[in-house]
Amino acid sequence: MLHDLASAAAVVMLRGLNVYGMAQAGADLIEQGAPAFDGAAPILSQLCKAEVAEREVRSIAYQTKAARFPADPVPENASSENERNLARSKLTEAGGFA
Repeated sequence: MLHDLASAAAVVMLRGLNVYGMAQAGADLIEQGAPAFDGAAPILSQLCKAEVAEREVRSIAYQTKAARFPADPVPENASSENERNLARSKLTEAGGFA
């Protein structure tokens, strides 16, 4: 019974990952009562969890790359006080805060 639950959970996780062909194949193997699939269900479950984690990391990496973080309005590495003042004045003219 425990193997049936693990196998069914693996099929549900595959559907959640939008891998419908693999989910259907798993459901077919459960219906046939294939003992090899019962043994492989815990490993398949771990692989599904790893795939979910990898997709989340990829998503966060993409969002971070695509995000438009505000740039430093006044460069601290400006070579002179005049450059800093010029940057502040341009920012003030543009409606920003200096």
